[in-house]
Amino acid sequence: MSAVKIGIISDTHLTQPTEGFKRLVDACFHDAEMIFHAGDLTDPAILSVFAGKEVHAVHGNMCSAASCRLLPSRKEIRVGGFTIGLIHRVGPGRDFENRLIEVFPEADCIVYGHTHIPVCHRVGGILYINPGSFTGSRMDVGTYAILEVGETLQAQLYQVKSRR
Repeated sequence: MSAVKIGIISDTHLTQPTEGFKRLVDACFHDAEMIFHAGDLTDPAILSVFAGKEVHAVHGNMCSAASCRLLPSRKEIRVGGFTIGLIHRVGPGRDFENRLIEVFPEADCIVYGHTHIPVCHRVGGILYINPGSFTGSRMDVGTYAILEVGETLQAQLYQVKSRR
């Protein structure tokens, strides 16, 4: 089985895709087959920049009413032989990573957002990924993750090379 490359993004906080955002998406995710958006995309129009790719997204706490109606708050996706949980956050506050396994008890990987702090680590055999904020809204630079699903799950965090 050849590896499936998944682009992971979160916390874009845009009401519409700008030309700069489109260029950054093309540069960062040109070879990704799938896209996971872990919430706070704000408006569903943002997902239009991923045309031609399989997209999975959830709404976040800063999303429009349209996004909340269109998108679930959490989702499980099977890729290869692995189960991946996708969510924006669990409850209030920032320290909720330990509660994510309660939401996705069968997950091999859990992707989440909300904190704007990039994370990529394993706890008890589960891979946790928070891509941070793609638009860099709280940090100097935007960040994202690439997950490769093959015989194993391998992920890496990246910085967006240029701003909008």
